[in-house]
Amino acid sequence: MISFLLNDNEVSTAMPAGMTLLDFIRYNQQLTGTKIGCREGDCGACTVLTGQIKNNVLEYKSATSCLMALGNAAGKHIVTIEGINLTGQLNFIQEAFSREGATQCGFCTPGFIVSLAGHCTREKETSYEHAIDSVNGNICRCTGYKSIERAARSVNDKLCEREGQTALNFAVEQKILPGYFLTVEARLKKLNEGLKAPVEGPKNKILAGGTDLYVQQQEAMLHESIDFYLDKPDLRSIVHHGNTCQLGASVTVTDMAESPVFQKYFPGLDAIVKLISSTQIRNMATVAGNFVNASPIGDLTIFFLALDAQLVLSDGRNQRQVALRKFYKGYKALDKKSDEWVESIQFTLPDTEHKFNFEKVCKRSWLDIASVNTAIHLRMKDDRIEAAGLSAGGVAPIPTYLSNTSDWLTGKRPADIHFDELLQIVQSEISPISDVRGTAQYKRLLLSQLIRAHFIILFPHLENVMKVIS
Repeated sequence: MISFLLNDNEVSTAMPAGMTLLDFIRYNQQLTGTKIGCREGDCGACTVLTGQIKNNVLEYKSATSCLMALGNAAGKHIVTIEGINLTGQLNFIQEAFSREGATQCGFCTPGFIVSLAGHCTREKETSYEHAIDSVNGNICRCTGYKSIERAARSVNDKLCEREGQTALNFAVEQKILPGYFLTVEARLKKLNEGLKAPVEGPKNKILAGGTDLYVQQQEAMLHESIDFYLDKPDLRSIVHHGNTCQLGASVTVTDMAESPVFQKYFPGLDAIVKLISSTQIRNMATVAGNFVNASPIGDLTIFFLALDAQLVLSDGRNQRQVALRKFYKGYKALDKKSDEWVESIQFTLPDTEHKFNFEKVCKRSWLDIASVNTAIHLRMKDDRIEAAGLSAGGVAPIPTYLSNTSDWLTGKRPADIHFDELLQIVQSEISPISDVRGTAQYKRLLLSQLIRAHFIILFPHLENVMKVIS
C-alpha cells in the first residue's frame, strides 16, 4: 500500500506505484482542478506541492504531477488546487489573480496558483524575483503574463509583511492557505512512523525522479516493479571531505543549487541552474538520472564532465569507480551493467584559484533543451592554467569531454592563447550532425563562439579573445 496525505485527507492505495500522480489525482480521487496539458512537464498545468519532513522540518516543493510516480508520494503531503481553497471565499492568491485579471481561459490558472502557494511556504527571505522563479515552469497562452506578474508581486508584497512568524503560520493567518496546514507536520511524522520500508527486488526497475523516464515510457511504467530511490537518505546527501565533494545519486538539481558547498565554489550557480528545465522539474530531477539518461546534451552531464567527475557504481554487493568521461561508449550506450546503478558522484574541489563557466544555447531562452552546451573548469596558478577541463554537448553522439583541447590549454597563460589554434583543436574533436536544432555547420560555429564566451566571461580584460569569427 502507498500511504500519504492528499490535501486534508490521509490516503492509502493499492494502485500501481508506477502510475503518474496526475492520473491518480484526477481519475482515482476525482480532483480535476489539476489539469492534463502536455504530459511532458513543460506547461505546469498539473503542478502540485509535495510536503516532506526533512531534518525534522516540514518543507514544500512544487512538482509536475504528470512526471511524478505515485510511489514517490509515499509519506508526503500532496497538495492540489483543491487543497488550498478556503471555505466560502477566495484565498489571497486567488483574489490577486482575480483583481489583476490574471486569468482568461483558466486552464493554466490552478498550476500558477499552486506554484505561488509553494512560494508562500518559503522560510527564507523572499523577493519578487523568487516569486517569479516559482512560476517559471508554468505556461499561459492567453494573458501575455503581465497580469500574472502583477498578481505575483501583490502576493510577494504581502509576504514581505511577515515579521517573526513561520511561513505557514503567516500564510494561514493571512488567508493564503487553509488552517489544516498547521496540523500537517505532526500528521506526517505520525504517518511516517507507521510506514514499512518497501521490499526491494533484484529485478525491479530503479526509479529516482523519473522526469525523463515518464516522458518516454509512461504507459510501460504502469506495469513495472519499481524500487524508489528518490528519498533514500544515503543517496540524497552532499558531503564535503577535505578537497573531495561527494553527491548521492538521488541529489536533485534543487538540492545541488541550494547546497552551501556548491554556492561557495560555484558563485555563478544560480544563473546556470535557471538554464536547466524549470523549478518544478529541478525539484524532482536527479544528477545521476541526467547522467544515465545519456542524452548528448544533458546539462548536468556537461557541467560535471568539465569537473572530471567520477561515478561510483554498485550492484548491491560490489562497487567500482568509472570516470564520467569514460562512462559513455556510444549513443545511449553506457559502461554500466544491467544490475548496476549509480550510487554516488565524486569530484575534486579546487584548493587554489579556479574558474568555472557554463554556456547553453537553445531555441527558447528558458525551459528548453540545448542546441549546444559547454562548460569549462580552469585551475589557475601564477596566472597560468594549471589544469583545464572543457566539455561540450550537442556536437557528438555522446556528451563530450574535449581531452585534446583541455591538454592543450594546460600550462598556458590566458593572454598568450591563440584562439584560432585553440578552436582548430576543438573542431577536430567534435562530429555534429544536422537535425531540428541546427545544421552541423551551425553547431560547429556555435561551439566556437561559446568557447570564446567562456574566456570573455572568465577573463574580461583579454584582448586576444575579442576577435569575432567571420
